[in-house]
Amino acid sequence: MARHISIKVETWPLKRRFSIARGSKMDAEVICVEIEEDGVRGRGEAVPYARFGETLETASGSIEALLPALQAGLSHEELAQALLPGAARNALDCALWDLTAKQTGERAYISAGLDALKPVTTAFTIGLDDADRMAIMAVKAQAYPLLKLKLGGADGVMADLSRLAAVAEARPDAQLVVDANEGWQLSELARYADLLGRYGVLFFEQPVPQAQEHGLSQIDLPFCADESVHDRHDIEAMSEAYTWVNIKLDKTGGLTEALACVDMARARHKKIMVGCMVATSLSMAPAFIVAQHADLVDLDGPLWLAQDREPGLVFEGASLYPPSGDIWG
Repeated sequence: MARHISIKVETWPLKRRFSIARGSKMDAEVICVEIEEDGVRGRGEAVPYARFGETLETASGSIEALLPALQAGLSHEELAQALLPGAARNALDCALWDLTAKQTGERAYISAGLDALKPVTTAFTIGLDDADRMAIMAVKAQAYPLLKLKLGGADGVMADLSRLAAVAEARPDAQLVVDANEGWQLSELARYADLLGRYGVLFFEQPVPQAQEHGLSQIDLPFCADESVHDRHDIEAMSEAYTWVNIKLDKTGGLTEALACVDMARARHKKIMVGCMVATSLSMAPAFIVAQHADLVDLDGPLWLAQDREPGLVFEGASLYPPSGDIWG
């Protein structure tokens, strides 16, 4: 029987405004794909990346263009040839993983080479805001030993230093990660590197635009690549200044390539962070497989939603538990 494919655009309201260097939002907009074959349905969810020119419309259009091939039985390998890494490929790739798991009765993590899924500890993200509000949010997130601070405000690195200092003072027990989302300039980062280094930050994630990252090797701070890395080829070519790499399924174009990125990162002796966009548990579930290989997990996306998908992942404080098969995989 031929496959039937459905594409849905969904809007999930947030509990509060989520702000990063590139802007703010009050909703998570996702694209959800279902592939049905012989009465069995596989699902995948993705979030288009505006930073890379993706929209809900372009992602939907890319999927619609592949409908004949999908209906005829398009494979993971053929999908990787048909679409560039990104949200459209992610939704389809994860839906195919889910479909296979449901057809065969073998959990996706087994197919991915794991014997079991173990709970992980996730970071909690503190959105970009005034220093005092970020400190208050950090205190409210007392259950989380690892906090990821969104910095890169339009008011510059000095103002971001005030934000960092306020959070560090409010939560001296927490390990901090800083994500500027390319919001700093290299010259400013170099000028304030010594001050930034005083807070024991585990790493600074993609602090400057990709075009300026060549200069990071001259700055004595730990760095993590995010926006500059999509797939295994980018990891192979990434700057030596980066000791960490953030693997996100919405960048890699799905779980298949994300697992290849894990192998490449290990081969290049890079530490691995698995990250996410603000989305539902359906987006996090396949990333949970990558989390089993990660040195740091940041899969708190559903915690920002006013209401998650049912059933959803189980969070207990900072502990995130493996997805059940009826969520995904």
